[in-house]
Amino acid sequence: MKKIVSIFIFTLLLAACTGNDKFVLRTSIGKVNKVMVVTKSSDWTSDVGKEIRNAFGELMVGLPQPEPILSVSQVAPNGFGKMMKVGRNILVIGESDKESFSVKHNVYAQPQTIVYVYAKDDAGMVKMFKKHQEEIISLFIDSDVKMTQSVFAKTKLDDSNFKTFQNLGVSFTIHDKFKTVDDTGDFLWLRHHLTSGIAKTGSNNILVYSVPLGDETKVSDSIISVRNRIGKKYIRGSDTITMHMITEKAYTPHTFETKIDGKKAYETRGKWEVKNDFMAGPFVNYTVVDKKNNRLIIFEGFTYAPSVSKRAFVFELEAMGKSMKIK
Repeated sequence: MKKIVSIFIFTLLLAACTGNDKFVLRTSIGKVNKVMVVTKSSDWTSDVGKEIRNAFGELMVGLPQPEPILSVSQVAPNGFGKMMKVGRNILVIGESDKESFSVKHNVYAQPQTIVYVYAKDDAGMVKMFKKHQEEIISLFIDSDVKMTQSVFAKTKLDDSNFKTFQNLGVSFTIHDKFKTVDDTGDFLWLRHHLTSGIAKTGSNNILVYSVPLGDETKVSDSIISVRNRIGKKYIRGSDTITMHMITEKAYTPHTFETKIDGKKAYETRGKWEVKNDFMAGPFVNYTVVDKKNNRLIIFEGFTYAPSVSKRAFVFELEAMGKSMKIK
């Protein structure tokens, strides 16, 4: 009898473990672009909390309405129980005998990113947080990008169905709610009609195309002129002669250097509008330098969702753009 019980217990333990001898973790929960901060209430209302809220509350570039990069909530350490520990993005900040900064993944749930910041006092915590601020924000955004891509991968569009993807030798993780507007073999336009809430008259749009690579030192300076040229050629308004997409002249786009598929790339965020019309919204553009094939591969996502917050829509486009693979 004891032998049978021992076998049963051993079987249960095996069932609860992964191939890496770790217990199976619960699925994490939490909205995209949301961080839970674990710290004492007294720290949250002091300079520590103020510094965190200011950093995460920095406005996202290119949106017509002010929206923060990350939203935050706070819970005290004694309230950080079983239910709270399954959060996807967590920042733990508090006092300790030694200053330290560390990052752990999949501690209580998966996918999960937990950042730990410790210092001897409030001033030290503020200093440590400011020192690693950009890294912390990037960690949480990258975590959400990867999670979003994994969700979209479950209902991914088949790349082989699009002439432009095949001709350009590229692939993306794009969810299947997007439908084809135009696919010439050189230019692809996909659209997802937003059907929920007040945004039901809006849409998320994806453009994919390539242009020859000229002077590599001037790529970032040419991004806006290229998108304006493409807009005039392909993205027409109700009056196809006088109306077409342009970059909004009243707002200067922001361009940052990045990497996509291991290649040098530029991320540009700004606002688009239709010339001689009243349509407008935010866009995110990824221009990838494909030196092997002497070209630039461009993914652009743009949102039309009047009167509603657009951060979540643009973030979905960001996740899909960053999924680019070049064969």
